[in-house]
Amino acid sequence: MTTLPVALDAFGPAALAAVVVAVYLVVGEPVVGHVLHRRFEGRLRTDAGARRSFYRRLLVLEWGLAVVAFVVWLASPGVDAAAVGLLWPKEWPGPATAVVVVVVLLLVVASTRQLRAGALLEAARPSRPGHHPPARGRHAEPPGQSTLALLPRTGGERRLFTLVGVTAGVCEEWLYRGFFLAVVAAMAGGPPAWALVVVAAVAFGLAHAYQGRAGIVLTGVLGGVMALIYVDTGSLLLPVLLHALIDLRFLLVPASALPVSVHEADGPPGR
Repeated sequence: MTTLPVALDAFGPAALAAVVVAVYLVVGEPVVGHVLHRRFEGRLRTDAGARRSFYRRLLVLEWGLAVVAFVVWLASPGVDAAAVGLLWPKEWPGPATAVVVVVVLLLVVASTRQLRAGALLEAARPSRPGHHPPARGRHAEPPGQSTLALLPRTGGERRLFTLVGVTAGVCEEWLYRGFFLAVVAAMAGGPPAWALVVVAAVAFGLAHAYQGRAGIVLTGVLGGVMALIYVDTGSLLLPVLLHALIDLRFLLVPASALPVSVHEADGPPGR
């Protein structure tokens, strides 16, 4: 199991900065995420480069915040690498954790196959007489579908989305499991592992508030599973790999069946 700090003094002169970053992850990130995604959806109706621009912004923001947290950790003399999961796994997940992970993976695979099959069926559906479907056989993008709006359509978008998926695996696990749980454990004086898992799940779910209630619940459950693996193995390695794979699964959905925005329906997609 991971060895977390039990007192805020472990962060030394960086204690206040550590608390500020942790509070931002819980309070600030949901607000910033909501604002950015609403602006993105607005641009998507008129700007052919909206997704590529948004992906680049995500890369800058996530790596920037991860670097800030890393600098704070470097300035914390009493918090070693083991306390934030920056080491190889000390042991494999226990039987209970392994069962939870397998069940979640099976559910993720099943949902991905269902989404892919539904998308292919929609793309293959014949059009009614006198009805002209949007470009590449796709239906118009319904408003508020934040997750669908984020998925890539073109080759350039898919390449950038791959970087975003890998970045999410690395940066978000470092931020919400490694760094955040170390600060929470220090502030709470060494709480039990189950409490850390719950806190990590709630914080991660709130960070995805722009996806609505269902998105909060789903990402919260996934965040809890990642935290469970982390506290069980003492390393961020397995959570990072699992997180990246879960995000990259969306590349299996055919671009030709995804919803389109107004500018995409008026002509062929850009490269």
